[in-house]
Amino acid sequence: MSFSCGFVGLPNVGKSTLFNALSKSGAEAANFPFCTIEPNTGIVPVPDERLEVLAKLEKSGRIVPSGLKFIDIAGLVRGASQGQGLGNQFLGHIRNVDAIAHVVRLFPDGDVVHVDGKCDPVSDLSTIETELMLADLEQLEKKRDRASKLARSNDPDAKLEFELLKDMCSQLAEGRRPEYDENDPKAKAIVQNLGMLSVKPAFICANIGEEQLADFASDDNARKLLDFAAERSLEVIPVCAKLEDELGRLDPEEAAMFMEELGVKSSGLDNVIKTGYRLLNYITFFTAGPMESKAWTVTKGALAPEAAGKIHTDMCRGFIRMETVSYEDLVACGSWSAAQTAGKLRIEGKEYEVQDGDVIHVRFSV
Repeated sequence: MSFSCGFVGLPNVGKSTLFNALSKSGAEAANFPFCTIEPNTGIVPVPDERLEVLAKLEKSGRIVPSGLKFIDIAGLVRGASQGQGLGNQFLGHIRNVDAIAHVVRLFPDGDVVHVDGKCDPVSDLSTIETELMLADLEQLEKKRDRASKLARSNDPDAKLEFELLKDMCSQLAEGRRPEYDENDPKAKAIVQNLGMLSVKPAFICANIGEEQLADFASDDNARKLLDFAAERSLEVIPVCAKLEDELGRLDPEEAAMFMEELGVKSSGLDNVIKTGYRLLNYITFFTAGPMESKAWTVTKGALAPEAAGKIHTDMCRGFIRMETVSYEDLVACGSWSAAQTAGKLRIEGKEYEVQDGDVIHVRFSV
């Protein structure tokens, strides 16, 4: 699995419609609040043209792309952290996702009821942020109280965790997104294990109408949202859920022609994936052979044994060396053996940082 993305938003902003369009999962979507009761999950392949090329070169029997997992939970409402609505019941289902997509509504439609009676994406996003922070505060206060007892033992790790939890609880209580020393590996590991929603990498999916595609920033609500997002260093992706649904019903060639007619350069799914990869600092490497050509995802800077472990844990445990050719060199040479003859095949050890586009073969012994 490449990465997982949780959809969060108010009811009736088109969250489940967008989920359906991107994941082709057929989750229920209707014009009334709390239509989504159980969390919906969909997995889609991550498109990568390089994989097709490698498969042809190696005459692979099958192609295995990386996957993106979407999770859609019930819409949040103001007061969700105090039990209002249904969304807060399901926040636990997205505590382990890699990134969060805040879905806000900009499309005008009098037939689709907005839970607050008006279309105001900045207000919607503020509500979502507040509810996520309150949900985190409730969880962290319990952990802080337990950690305070362990901290009395004078164990340095226990004391660090208690001080970290106490500080983040104070920030959350003041309505601030928690900050901590991300350069401290111990602190970073503690925070990662907490599953906090308010510190996860996030971006905004602005659900717009087809008429807004041509000039998104000309809309008043869009400009306010872009300014609000810039203050929080959040990227805004304009996505038309209705259009994505239509594209999903077409074959790839028809979809490409339709997008060209509308002047749309890339689909919402492609934009979500690219944004997620950038946020999470992900790169893709490949394995290729007669049996299959497959894409794998690691964080930029990952060393060779870690990347090998993505393929199989034994490869990490018994790592000896990695044989690698860049995608560009392999395509230029035409085959693995030709790349080796041309001196493009490299032998890398445990300290090698895997690069995007590396085509690898791992030597290991267990």
